[in-house]
Amino acid sequence: MDHSGFDVLIVGAGIFGTSAALELRQRGFKIGVIDPGPLPHPLAESTDINKVIRLEYGSDEQYMAMAEASLTGWRQWNAAWDEPLFHEDGVTMVTHQPMTPGGFEYESYQLALKRGHQLERLNADELSRRFPAWKAGTYVDGFYDREGGYAESGRTVEKLIALGKQQNINYHEHQTAAKFIEESRRVVGVETREGDRFYADVVLLCTGTWATILLPELSAVMKSTGQPVFHLRPAQPELFQPPQFSTFTADVSATGWYGFPLHPHAGVFKIANHGIGQRLHPEKDERIVKPEDEQKLRAMLADTFPSLVDAPIVYTRVCVYGDTLDEHFWIDHHPERSGLVVATGGSGHAFKFAPVLGSLIADAVEGKANEWLAKFRWRTLGVSAAGEEASRHHG
Repeated sequence: MDHSGFDVLIVGAGIFGTSAALELRQRGFKIGVIDPGPLPHPLAESTDINKVIRLEYGSDEQYMAMAEASLTGWRQWNAAWDEPLFHEDGVTMVTHQPMTPGGFEYESYQLALKRGHQLERLNADELSRRFPAWKAGTYVDGFYDREGGYAESGRTVEKLIALGKQQNINYHEHQTAAKFIEESRRVVGVETREGDRFYADVVLLCTGTWATILLPELSAVMKSTGQPVFHLRPAQPELFQPPQFSTFTADVSATGWYGFPLHPHAGVFKIANHGIGQRLHPEKDERIVKPEDEQKLRAMLADTFPSLVDAPIVYTRVCVYGDTLDEHFWIDHHPERSGLVVATGGSGHAFKFAPVLGSLIADAVEGKANEWLAKFRWRTLGVSAAGEEASRHHG
């Protein structure tokens, strides 16, 4: 079956695609969205119970400015929606050693102060007094930022899709993009594995870790890595509830560990690791949390949250991130394929920017000036950009 008449056809209904669809629809475009489904897709990066919402990005002032604008947007969504999905319980960032210049936490702390944010500095004694679940003496420095927390990510995507349907965005589930349709060296649509054809003036690729399947040339600048996620059932749930517990990072640039307060609906403690990860093909490789992943988790808990050492694990998943080698988004027109715009990369940290992602992508589609887009343009990346340490763009 052929489907035509769209101004923009969006491939992928994750946080990139849904936010872009809403913004482009508000600008008057007729929008079609295709996705394998079900929606939200169970394997998408944003489909989980929560994701971190934070301001801190080391010394990167642009990301903090974007996070500030996003924070305003999250608060506005909370006020507009019948149920708040952003929980502003604060963010705790701590280190095993004193924070020093050049370190992620130190630079985040200094930049936040410079931009007028009020942070609570924490030493070892203050951390265990303020947040008693933390093992005394393990972490000796850090801070608490009352601005930020977490959002219920899967439910947020559901909400944005529902809003899109109310605004006559055409969502087509069970449609998996197989190849681009090109005429006179211009991309004019997408043919799906199911045999349907979708035509549009512009095709917008928002497929996250699956982007390299349709655009193999992105394999030179992107990597797909699996990161383990755990949901545990605490024996003392009160220790992990706000205000005596918050979203946290535990020396994250060195260890990759971060986590959340007890989930208000699921009643579980979620902790995840965004480190080097295991290279995975988004479709061919099995997504399994390995025994050594659990061993590393138990060691971390013994060192950090002793009451969770024997807590039962009720659910695990491997979240496969599609990150560029420099971990910045990739939002731009394809330089050699007219009619094609790509918005992907950085899926390991994109969700927190949901309130501003749509306008960023829409400006790229329309070719409008946007001071933030320069960082995300089509570019050449060397292998050295990949790094071999835990990501600073966790969560």
